[in-house]
Amino acid sequence: MFRTNTCGELKITDVNKTVTLAGWVQTVRKFGSITFVDLRDRYGITQLLLNETLNAQLETNPLGREFVLQASGKVTERSSKNVNIATGEIEIAVERFTILNKSITPPFTIQDDTDGGDELRMKYRFLDLRRNAVKKNLELRYAVGRSTRNYLHENNFMDIETPFLIKSTPEGARDFVVPSRMNAGQFYALPQSPQTFKQLLMVSGYDRYYQIVKCFRDEDLRADRQPEFTQIDCEMCFVEQEDILQMFEGLVRRIFKDVKNIDYTEVIERMTWEEAMWQYGNDKPDIRFGIKLNNLKFPSHTFADKENISSIITSDFAVFNEAETVLAICVPNCSDYTRKQTDELVEWVKRPQIGMKGLAFIKYNTDGTFKSSIDKFFTNDQLKNIAAACHAVAGDLILILAGAEEKTRKAASDLRMYMGTTLGLRKADDFKLLWVLDFPLFEYDEDGNRWVARHHPFTSPKPVDINTMINNNPAIENAAEYLKHPYANIKANAYDMVLNGNEIGGGSIRIFQRELQEKMFAALGMDAEEQQHKFGFLLGAFEYGAPPHGGIAFGFDRLCSILGGSESIRDFIAFPKNNSGRDVMIDAPSTIDEKQFEELQIRLDVK
Repeated sequence: MFRTNTCGELKITDVNKTVTLAGWVQTVRKFGSITFVDLRDRYGITQLLLNETLNAQLETNPLGREFVLQASGKVTERSSKNVNIATGEIEIAVERFTILNKSITPPFTIQDDTDGGDELRMKYRFLDLRRNAVKKNLELRYAVGRSTRNYLHENNFMDIETPFLIKSTPEGARDFVVPSRMNAGQFYALPQSPQTFKQLLMVSGYDRYYQIVKCFRDEDLRADRQPEFTQIDCEMCFVEQEDILQMFEGLVRRIFKDVKNIDYTEVIERMTWEEAMWQYGNDKPDIRFGIKLNNLKFPSHTFADKENISSIITSDFAVFNEAETVLAICVPNCSDYTRKQTDELVEWVKRPQIGMKGLAFIKYNTDGTFKSSIDKFFTNDQLKNIAAACHAVAGDLILILAGAEEKTRKAASDLRMYMGTTLGLRKADDFKLLWVLDFPLFEYDEDGNRWVARHHPFTSPKPVDINTMINNNPAIENAAEYLKHPYANIKANAYDMVLNGNEIGGGSIRIFQRELQEKMFAALGMDAEEQQHKFGFLLGAFEYGAPPHGGIAFGFDRLCSILGGSESIRDFIAFPKNNSGRDVMIDAPSTIDEKQFEELQIRLDVK
């Protein structure tokens, strides 16, 4: 056999055993007539001791980094122990060794503090995967998957595969399309999710389904996106929203326990989409820290039942008076910020990614006085009123943004997150879960003067809104008054799970009646012919006893990255693409042969 043990398991209790190890040479250290070799495999590192006789063999047949080596010998106690590794109390007194394969010098060091940059490590990803830091990420990913499968199996879910070659139904993100050689001029699409198939499985009576499944979207990339990604995809029938929330709270609690040894016993907070936007400025708030938004002025149609206190910012200051929205955050214990620090914040909000023209600030000094960038426009009493509206106390710093509603609310949210990071309030080892509920079912597409689905077109409205949806014409007669349309107030029977300011899962109770599904498609601008062409199979299935059902999908890669303390999902994917969607290791995508174009009956005109 090649090995009797791995390089990570031998202990002091194994002294005097004769063993055979195999692995990769991490380091070679010569000390006179003896040589120490650190041998590495997936399980750890074991030190080898080559005596004077074996050392002489290295003169004619030297060892190098990443050589594949087999070594046999006796386990002995180390005189100089290494408490940093599991095998640090022992070493192998080698009696014989065999070089199984040689290696050229690697392009970067295979260790945690490697000297390889991102692009170089992606090109040689098969070497990067040997590093302990990357191995730990993949072990965590495996642990999350194993925990998920165990929990869902215990709760009677059935793992059922769905097709990868499906029909293109371009709604939302772009499909990856695959030409069919046997059906000339026709194309498959790679699934953006198994959505319709899992609903069909509910119609078929498989009442608890799941897959840990690859999905594909042809969209612009960033650190938390890949053209191919993995979902924990689940569906249940004969359920209401509360059933889904309870079941998958249980799943996430189980993952925390199995993977991080964390007993997440606290109640998972719930808030509506409107509450999230009002208090935090986005629908996936990080609730590990406070610093909520203070809404000093906003359009009446945006939060109709909220108190607009714009009177306290009324003055000769045109920036506030002319703004659609004025929002403030109160940063605790930061009134001592210097001019340089406040100037840096002003420049930060002016960055293209944020896009604001400026930032106003009020320092509520520890002695109870006020100092602000808008002193000449506001009296001391007015500044005091603003501070009171922001729930500020002496020692706090108030930061104020003004402008268009949507842009300003997003900027205030980004500023809140930036200050949370700056002040060390967003700790990687602190986890906080949240459900966001009751999203709007529709968004208004100004260019097309029509509704679009905020989630996807299979999401059911809340039960109280079903009649509103069925009994009203979705057509928008007056684009300027779309907010008065009954559809503008319909809430989705949908839910997102948020972890530390990241959406890790989202789902909904589904439409399961043909009439309601047709109404939804009509609202999205599909006539009867288009509905039949794209989704006739689903509409037809709904006529054969479709049960009430709902589900959720978790972003597997993103969940792993958050649990692993990383902002990039690429660190938790064995062979990821770069920011341009390329696999630089295998050089894909690439051209294909002319013969393949001919077989596919595709003509490619390249200018």
